[in-house]
This record gives sequence, structure tokens and C-alpha cells, in this order.
Amino acid sequence: MGSQPRFIVVDGYSRAGREDLAAGGASTAGDLYARMLKSCAPDSEVDIVYPADPGSSLPKGAAIAQYDGIAWTGSSLTVYADDPQVTPQIEFAKAAFEAKVPSFGSCWAAQIAVVAAGGLCAANPKGREMGIARKIALTPEGRAHPLYTGKKAVFDAFISHDDEVTHLPPGGLLLASNRYTNVQSVAVTHQGGVFWGLQYHPEYDLHELARLCYCRKQKLVDKGFFLGLDEAQTFVDQLEALHQDPNRKDIAWLLGIDEDVMNEDIRRAEVRNWINLLVLPSMRR
Repeated sequence: MGSQPRFIVVDGYSRAGREDLAAGGASTAGDLYARMLKSCAPDSEVDIVYPADPGSSLPKGAAIAQYDGIAWTGSSLTVYADDPQVTPQIEFAKAAFEAKVPSFGSCWAAQIAVVAAGGLCAANPKGREMGIARKIALTPEGRAHPLYTGKKAVFDAFISHDDEVTHLPPGGLLLASNRYTNVQSVAVTHQGGVFWGLQYHPEYDLHELARLCYCRKQKLVDKGFFLGLDEAQTFVDQLEALHQDPNRKDIAWLLGIDEDVMNEDIRRAEVRNWINLLVLPSMRR
């Protein structure tokens, strides 16, 4: 191992999903995660892999252990589906546990880790949670956990998901919940490996949320988030305007947005904690 961390980012999207994001002006999930890791650990090396692509190859065995940390993105796939785009990702998560490389990720990541360790996921009966997850509250275990060092006990976060963790695996620890989704974060210890997973997205910013909402406009209208496409576009434009000028108190007040999501240091505390308290110490052994 070198003196600087080497990460592998697992972009869980299919090629079609990535192309859909790019067409709407959104960054692909892998690129978003790579930029976030580089911002938190500027001298790190980051590789990106796309396991949902036909013919893609993932590291195996000793090759996994060449990395100091594994980071997983979100995905528009469904983890509990019998899908050739999904199965290799579950198998890689199992191999990562066995390789004992510290892992972390958002949304899809938490679901993958739970399923790989023997837990279950399903569609959220409340429907889609979108935009900003409100009042995520740390459990007693979460307040004591290193993932949340320096984080408030209750906070908001960027979010976008239809599915949720329903049954934790042996070795799973519930760290945070809100009224909409019971498992908002989880720590999973399995086969000697550790995975810290969030259902929400610290890698997003207001611009990226705006582009994601733009890509999902019709879907969001169909699900009742907006009365029509014009209202959806107004919301996208408001997010973009606030991103360009964070002093737009009128928009921040209207949308109920504060430093929990606008302040990068607050938003990405969990990522820095994973790097500083799990990845870097494991490199020094």
C-alpha cells in the first residue's frame, strides 16, 4: 500500500442509465463519487468500474486488496431483481467483505451491502423519497458510531430512491432513520469486512439534484411530486439559481434548504470520517 489511499468506485448504473443522466446534464454517478473522494483526500488515486455493463470485469481476490477503500454509487437498478446487471455487483460486495477492504457508499450501496451480507430490500410502501430527506435522526448506535463523528443528531440530506432496506443482516447496525425510510444508514460487518452505507447522497449538490430532477421530470409528475412539467421545471430552475447564488434567502426559505445540504463540510462529514477513521488507519497497519 502507498502513503496515499487508492480507491475503486463502483458505478452501479447501467450504460443506459448513465446515458440518461448525461443527456439531462447530470454527472454520472461514478464521476460524482470520484470528485467527492478527491475533494476529501486530494492525493488519492481513484479508479471507476461499471459492473452493470456487459463484459465488464471486476477485481477478484488479491486484486481487490490492492485498494485501500471501495466506494459505491447509487443506481437506477433494483437490488432484489433477478438481473444479470445486478448479480455481479452483489458477488463483488461479498468478495469485498472477504477481502476486508473498507467500503462505503450511497443509496444503492447500502442496499447492496445488506443483501450481500444476508439482509433484504424491497420497494418502499410509501413510494419514492426524492429531493431532500427531512429530519434524519441518529439512533443511539449512530450517535456513538465513528461514521457520525461531528455530525448533528438530526439533519437533512439529498436523496432519491424507491427501494429500502427492510431486514438487516447479521452484523448489521441501524445508525439513522427518518419518518419516510427506516434505514437511512447502516454499518455492516460481514466476513471480517466493514461497509458503512447511507441511503442518502452526500455526493450531490444543488446543481446535481437539479439535473437529476430534470432527468426524472415526467416520472416525478406521474408520482404526484409536481402538478405538471412546468412546475417541475420551476423547481429545477430554483435549485440551479440557489446553487449559483447561495445568498438567495428567498429560495432557500421557500424550499426549506439550509446548511445541512448547502455546506459541503457538513454534507460530507460521513465521507471524511470513513476515510480518516477507517481507511487511513487500515493502511497504517
